[in-house]
Amino acid sequence: MIGNILRQRYRIIKKLGAGGFGETYLAEDLDIPVTPKPICVVKKLHPTIIDPEIIRLFEQEAQILYKLGQNHDQIPK
Repeated sequence: MIGNILRQRYRIIKKLGAGGFGETYLAEDLDIPVTPKPICVVKKLHPTIIDPEIIRLFEQEAQILYKLGQNHDQIPK
């Protein structure tokens, strides 16, 4: 996975961890036109275990992290 580009935007730098329904990676955001590229966190769901409740939890987590990232410089936007 290291070095892969997801959604033609995120170049995977390092695996941060894995949990119940996905893996978390550190990535460069290639879509932002600055150098050096901003670093972000990308979570990849395991497609074999996706159900509506997992999708709901994933979206809820993304919304919470997005809101927290707006006000805290230690949380990636």
